[in-house]
Amino acid sequence: MGVLRNAFTRTPLGLGHRYVQATWSIIVMLTLMDYPAPVKLLSAAGDQWMPFSDTVKFCILGISITLLLLALAILAWQTFRCCTQTHSTYTEQDTLSSDLLYSDERSTAEEKYSGAPSTKVENVSTEVHRLSRCFSQDSFPSPENSHTERDAVEQASVTQVSGSLHFSVYYDQLQSRLVATVLQVEGILKNSPTRSLQLFVKLRLMRAGLEGVEVEGCTDEQGEGTPPALWTVLHEWQTRIVKGSCNPLFGDQFSCVVQDDRELQHLRLRMEVRDFDKFSRHSVLGEVKVSLGQLDISYPLELHEELQMPQKDLVGEVLLTLKFLPTSQRLEVGLLKVKTALAQICSDAALYARISVQCNQCKLRYQKTSAVARCPVTVFNEVIIFSLPDLPVEQCKILVSVYETRKTRKSPKYLLGQLTVGKEKTLEDQHWSLMMQSVRQPVAKWHGLLI
Repeated sequence: MGVLRNAFTRTPLGLGHRYVQATWSIIVMLTLMDYPAPVKLLSAAGDQWMPFSDTVKFCILGISITLLLLALAILAWQTFRCCTQTHSTYTEQDTLSSDLLYSDERSTAEEKYSGAPSTKVENVSTEVHRLSRCFSQDSFPSPENSHTERDAVEQASVTQVSGSLHFSVYYDQLQSRLVATVLQVEGILKNSPTRSLQLFVKLRLMRAGLEGVEVEGCTDEQGEGTPPALWTVLHEWQTRIVKGSCNPLFGDQFSCVVQDDRELQHLRLRMEVRDFDKFSRHSVLGEVKVSLGQLDISYPLELHEELQMPQKDLVGEVLLTLKFLPTSQRLEVGLLKVKTALAQICSDAALYARISVQCNQCKLRYQKTSAVARCPVTVFNEVIIFSLPDLPVEQCKILVSVYETRKTRKSPKYLLGQLTVGKEKTLEDQHWSLMMQSVRQPVAKWHGLLI
């Protein structure tokens, strides 16, 4: 009996296992009740002897036998089900393996003895060819076409300058103070129908210094034969932002001290109308440049000028070296000297450069040079190495930003100017061409620093 009990309790099937255990416990109880000794029951009052009648014993025995038969039936059914599922699984696996083997043999035989493709493959190729004729080439533009269209859109957005700027300029001789007031911007066209305009005006008071090198995109107003002058930004201001209006009213006033009225001959006021962007990518909608030496501003003078295309001013020169190592796929950018015009000498002024490279639509991590005390000609003599991602280099853009830092200034850094060197698919910079002609040799060239 103990062996039979262990055999039932070790059955791996769940439901039948539970019924067998319950039935076995009832049988053991009935077996004990067949002995002549009565069952002893314990109570709170004391020990009592309660004998069972034969009718009760036979009823309990019948119920236990019925439950035992039910448990055995469930156990047999689950065993049959488990064996059937295992057999079907093995049969499906064998069938699938035989089908794969047969398909491999059939494909091998077709490759050996039949050169024509199957009917299904032929129909798919025909369908693909038919669908490819339904779409024109304009539906799927190439990268070159998309790049050209993007450049055309950017060029169109730059050339479409509209609107005017209403402002006033006044020089107070008693207080030696120059006062500029931005009154209103009129006639600005809204480019995006979904986004409202957030206009503001940025003002720069600039002073002409030494003559610089000729830079593409930077012209001198005095004459075509003379090289442009190096400008120095003396002061910068910014109006408040007016949202949702194409003709915003400002009335913001700015002033600075100009000790000598003869200094006005070298000053110029540059005002840019910009559309604010929360990611600091403000778009310039137009600008107005006013030479203060050509105006009589001894009394408040109100002007109404049309907005012109934005043109950058030359604020310095940078001596840059480029060296390309094709074997290790490295680009060495050397910053040698930075030449700027100083309005006044500051002991705590220092310059540093931030150089970033974008190659084949992959932007590499930018690197910074050390800060050097600012002089008319600041010497760096630092080389920064960039590992280019892949070969060949179809597009590469090197951006050098020069910043000025001062301990007494609220802002930790101030953008002095930027320059860009590199190549595009249709246009290649002269410095880049010289570098590719002299591989593994550094090539130095002066570049204009623009703002």
